Amino acid sequence: MVNLDSNIFVAGHRGMVGSAIVRQLEANGYRNIITRTSSELDLTNQAAVAAFFAEQRIDEVYLAAAKVGGIHANNTYPADFIYQNLMIEANVIQQAYANGLQKLLFLGSSCIYPKLAEQPMAESALLNGYLEPTNEPYAIAKIAGIKLCESYNRQYGVDYRSVMPTNLYGPGDNYHPENSHVIPALIRRIHEAKQANLSEVVIWGTGTAKREFLHVDDMATASIFVMNLDKGIYESHTDPMQSHINVGTGTDCSILEVAQTISDVVGFKGLITTDPSKPDGAPRKLMNVDRLRQLGWEASIELESGLKNTYEWFFSNLGLNRT
Repeated sequence: MVNLDSNIFVAGHRGMVGSAIVRQLEANGYRNIITRTSSELDLTNQAAVAAFFAEQRIDEVYLAAAKVGGIHANNTYPADFIYQNLMIEANVIQQAYANGLQKLLFLGSSCIYPKLAEQPMAESALLNGYLEPTNEPYAIAKIAGIKLCESYNRQYGVDYRSVMPTNLYGPGDNYHPENSHVIPALIRRIHEAKQANLSEVVIWGTGTAKREFLHVDDMATASIFVMNLDKGIYESHTDPMQSHINVGTGTDCSILEVAQTISDVVGFKGLITTDPSKPDGAPRKLMNVDRLRQLGWEASIELESGLKNTYEWFFSNLGLNRT
């Protein structure tokens, strides 16, 4: 049963996903949302997390805090990605249990699946092959988060759940020129190319790699939906040692296609070309979302309209000019 007076801690509320979850919780009428910035609470610090949970009267946790980045960032800082993500999830999940919390939702990533997993990737593909090397440390950390939740459920009888989003985009994304994901990176580069009146934008890789993209507002609604599912219903659609649920649209497109769509949204009139000397990453990453659909949820935001919304946020919030 939904209790709008529950004290809900959203870890990572300033990130793209966490901020979307906060917006959706507020829109749904939840009145007691607890947040902390990274300067106020270092989630990699075990003692600090223990003190925080002991001081607060938390009922539920949305664990959206993570160190994230694109191919370049994952390749450059692999130790940071595995260490910080392992510490965050271990500290938060352990303190949730230690302080009597029954409900927690862990947010993972589609990169948990093998590089050459059968497409679309079902939840059963987990641990059935080698991971994509460019983000293996991050993926290992996210797999550990799933297994932490499952292990605490099995040993202590708590109700800790995991959702695995596909590639996310939307308001609040990171537009750093080197450390961003594919959609924000393309939005920034194509916007800047338009401003500079360039005739061409070159994208990494062959452009043929296919990806599935989910608007972060859809991810937020799916997260709250899964968190609030009746325990019996959730358990009837999952397995104690394979309890995660994929969240996506069930459709994908090539990187070149998404770049061309962004070009249309931005109004860039030049060419989009490819650089095959750069890595593509996994050849395809499409989620099988049958489990979530059977539970009663489907994505509602189409890619083009979602990109328009994202581009509006980009130039409005970064102090840029449209032209």
